[in-house]
Formats: sequence, structure tokens, C-alpha cells
Amino acid sequence: MAAIIETKNLTKRYGNKTVLDNLSIALHRGEILGYLGPNGAGKTTTIRLLLGLSRPSEGSASIFGKDAIKDAAAIHKRVAYVPGETSLWPSLSGAETLRLLANIHGSSDTDYEAELIKKFRFDPNQKVRSYSKGNQQKIALIAALATRADLLIFDEPTSGLDPVMAKVFRDEVLTAKKNGQSVFLSSHIMEEVEELCDRICVLRDGKLIESGTLDDLRHLSAVTIEATFKHTPPNVKGIKNVTSVEVRDHFLRCNIHGPIDELLDVIAKAKPISLLSRKPSLEELFLALYENSTKAH
Repeated sequence: MAAIIETKNLTKRYGNKTVLDNLSIALHRGEILGYLGPNGAGKTTTIRLLLGLSRPSEGSASIFGKDAIKDAAAIHKRVAYVPGETSLWPSLSGAETLRLLANIHGSSDTDYEAELIKKFRFDPNQKVRSYSKGNQQKIALIAALATRADLLIFDEPTSGLDPVMAKVFRDEVLTAKKNGQSVFLSSHIMEEVEELCDRICVLRDGKLIESGTLDDLRHLSAVTIEATFKHTPPNVKGIKNVTSVEVRDHFLRCNIHGPIDELLDVIAKAKPISLLSRKPSLEELFLALYENSTKAH
């Protein structure tokens, strides 16, 4: 299947500073790709290169099989983009801004736009200058989603939104996916990425340090085991790959990397009253990735 987004050894330098280094990623139709990294990792630079707003120092970026620089005008007809910081026209009303953005893009589903206005609890009759940051962000999100674009690119899209409105956004992104649209989501909100994304790419200092599904990445962090007993918990410190052992009265907590068979055998023989195992969250995976990457430097 042809990739919707494809970068090959994409590199961007500003003088002697490399802000993006040999990035090779792909996004396919109907897929949501999460793009993670702290401020300064190169996420926004990647988006600027994809949108043809900046030229690569080396490598290439394509969208819909077209060159991101040479074919930018044709690409943009099928793309909707929401930046992390919106800059709108203060003297226009919300409704006028939505009309202007629809005209600039060239297409908008007006019925869906009206539906989104209700879902986001947005009053389009006020002037932009009177809106909070969250309401200005709603304008950008409503305008982008209403285009029904083949590719949606979001850079910290829920910045300024309260949790209820952030949930509305996530629901609409999943609807877009069901409609066959593709989504490139740059975010630092772990809950958002964990709920939405089919695959995740993690960037550090301009370099891709890991990519894959959540399940693919779970090997990077330990599984946490918690158990309670009638008596003193068994000694598990000598079991291979067991770390962070904590014993408190009749309670045992530990982490384990890799197979858990031996650990479970020891726990089972001690006849636990309760036993809980949980996979690491995306936040834990992210921290583990950064810890491992930092040690490698």
C-alpha cells in the first residue's frame, strides 16, 4: 500500500545545528500516527518540512506520493493542519473566521461543521479577540475537521482545551479514521496518544529513537506485579530480570522485564490472596525510552 506520508533520511540543519537527523517514517491510509518528543525534539520542524514550509537540508518528504516542496499546492488541497498556537483575525467573528478558513482551504462540509460547533459548545457569534485560548483552538479544530481532508496534521491540538472538549476532539479523530482519513498527531499528552494512535514514533534531539505499536514498545519497560499474602511475601530478588522489589508487611510489588513464568511460579507457591499485573502506560514507556537513550549518549 502506498504511504500517505513518507520521509526518507529527512534532515534539517540551521547553520551547524542539526534539528532533524535522517528521519525515515511512513503513515498509511486510515492510520493515526503519534509523534512524540519534548520541546526542541524536532516535531514542529518535521511538520514544516511535510507542509513544504521549509526545505530539507538532505533527504526527502512526500505526501500522497508527491514531493512536499514541488507539489505543495496540490498536496494542500487534501490536507488540513492545526498548529499548536493559533493566530487568527481578531476583528472577525467565529463564524466569519470559519467561512474564511473554509474558503482558503477550498472545501468544507457545512452540515458537519454545524455539528462540530454544537459538540464543541462553541459560540460562533463573538469576535475572535474576545475568545479564550481554548475557544480559538476550537475554531482551528472545527475548521480542519470540517474539511474532511484525506490527511489531518495536528500539532499539540488540544492545547487550551478542557478535558471534556479534549474528549470531543478524540472522538472526532476516531470518526475521521473510520472514514478512511489519515492522521499525523504530534502531542505530549500521553492519554491522547495512547487512546488514538495505531503506531508511535519517538523523537529525541532530532533523531527517531523508537517506533512501533504500543505492544511493540512494551518490551522497553517492565511489567509491574503486585501481590498480597497471609504471611511474609516470598523472596523474589534472585529471580532473573526482577527489579524494584518492594516488600511492606504482607504486600509485594516488583517489576520484571521479559518472561514472567519463574516469578509467577514463586508467587503461586506462596498462595497469594490477591495478584495484579499491569502493562506499562505510554508515559512509562516514554520515560523508559528516554532513560535508555540518555544512558546511550
